[in-house]
Amino acid sequence: MEPTLLQSGEEVEMLMEAINYTWILVATFLIFFMHAGFAMLEAGQVRSKNVANQLTKNLLTWSVGVTVFFLVGATVEGLVAGDGLAFQFQSDAASWMDWLYGAVFAMTAATIVSGAVAGRAKLRAYVTYTFLLAAVIYPVVTGLTWAGEHLAYGGVVFHDFAGGMIVHGMGGIAGLTAAWILGPRMDRYNSDGSVNVIPGHSLTFAALGTLILAFGWYGFNVGTSAIIGEGAFLGDQLGRVALTTTVSMACGAMGAGLVAWLKTGKVDTLYVANGLLAGLAAITAIPDTTAWWGAFVVGGLAGVQLPLVFEFVEQYLKIDDVCAVFPVHGSAGVLGTLLFPFVAAPGVVDSVANAFISQLIGVGVITVWTVVATGLIWFVFKLAGQARVSPEHERDGLDVSEHGVDTYPEFGQPDVATDGGERFGESGSSSELRSDGGRTADDGKNIRTDGGERLGESRSSSELRSDGGKPNDGELKMITAIIRPDKLGDVKKGLAEIGAPSLTVTNVSGRGSQPAKKGQWRGEEYTVDLHQKVKIECVVADIPAQDVVEAIGEAANTGEPGDGKIFVLPVEDAYQVRTGKTGQDAV
Repeated sequence: MEPTLLQSGEEVEMLMEAINYTWILVATFLIFFMHAGFAMLEAGQVRSKNVANQLTKNLLTWSVGVTVFFLVGATVEGLVAGDGLAFQFQSDAASWMDWLYGAVFAMTAATIVSGAVAGRAKLRAYVTYTFLLAAVIYPVVTGLTWAGEHLAYGGVVFHDFAGGMIVHGMGGIAGLTAAWILGPRMDRYNSDGSVNVIPGHSLTFAALGTLILAFGWYGFNVGTSAIIGEGAFLGDQLGRVALTTTVSMACGAMGAGLVAWLKTGKVDTLYVANGLLAGLAAITAIPDTTAWWGAFVVGGLAGVQLPLVFEFVEQYLKIDDVCAVFPVHGSAGVLGTLLFPFVAAPGVVDSVANAFISQLIGVGVITVWTVVATGLIWFVFKLAGQARVSPEHERDGLDVSEHGVDTYPEFGQPDVATDGGERFGESGSSSELRSDGGRTADDGKNIRTDGGERLGESRSSSELRSDGGKPNDGELKMITAIIRPDKLGDVKKGLAEIGAPSLTVTNVSGRGSQPAKKGQWRGEEYTVDLHQKVKIECVVADIPAQDVVEAIGEAANTGEPGDGKIFVLPVEDAYQVRTGKTGQDAV
């Protein structure tokens, strides 16, 4: 069968348009998938009591924002650009692909803000801000730049290929402004101005979110380039964008990790992840024009600035940017945009001075507009008492107060503040134990068995059963042991060997004779003085309590501080729920 040849110029043009629009849709879907990355990245960097709130904000950012951008935002963009009044629902269906492509960029800018205000912003305030950003703030920026090209100097138009400043820089600056107006989380700063580290609950989520974002970013940068233009395959542009995007993200991760290592002697995992994203944000404005060596410079500098800018924001500006959105997106986006004429490939820039001034004007205009608009909106929220949740709700967590859900219901939500202001137990593995002089006492709530169930609700526990044994003087004894989690298997085996009865295993935290240890979150140390332990409880009647104590002690002993303690208590009576038996028969 002979192949069908395209006979006319119209047919060739139709094919080119079909290929380019298919490419645009694929890129659009990749950028949409970045919302999964943002959700995981932010969820990992907040306390577990605020995870559902971050997930909800990411879902509503897309849902509210994309709707508003269709009904209002795209029209505002056209008005600012000088194209007149044109509503999207009056356009032809084919042009809606262009609208959708613009919408996913707009929603990326919007969702960046949620990470900066995490843990204390009211959902209604954030959603309202998202509405206004999608309707006015972001469309004004794109109307001045991509749609209208109004920002220029000396004949050189402001250059931002895929949104390094227009999307990421603007989103990072908006997030910093909102966080500044909103104020820091409770316990973030002491009265003397010193900083308390509040670690997030899952580095795994943060790393996963980073990699998802990096994957979607290829749609952001490479997808911005058409495949065919003016009858020719745009391989040179596609190849340059793909290379510079990849190299810059890699150098961003290495640059941030290097600075963290020089500062603390450790390569901080979160800084590496954030540095990778900073490298991407920095190159996004200029991947189509940057020389291969320029990608190393842009990415490396973006990674290096990340820990330094974050420390400046945290230590000197006293702004609580929870997910580091400003150093990752804001300052990195500004940096890459301003580096345009200095790292450009040969023949791209005629006048370095004119190009730099044009970039500087673009950065300045976008920054001023974003700060003024965002600051005004959040200031009005604050005056109206609608900006942030109450102190009680912030303590309890936004998952419960704003959504009525518990992200980790099997773990509970105890609320314990350490001397350093960090809050432990929220991340989902313990009921808190407090002690004085090395003694521990369970507070009686949020108890979890090793099967993932709470006791106190008549649920089953991890059990080992036996029959027979030596008498225990007719008395019931409760043996309670606090041991290292990694010794649980050895203890269960030891108890099985002596025929111990049913036992309950609880994940707990305790503070006693074991010395405190240091933790690290985003390059900063904090003291961990509540140590993870497991509590084993069993009641014996026909087995000597001393046998159980010796079995546990032998199995749990490592010879190091923190091996735990064992307590033997008399039990007045016992009652078996299922049968109604009492005393020894119940045991």
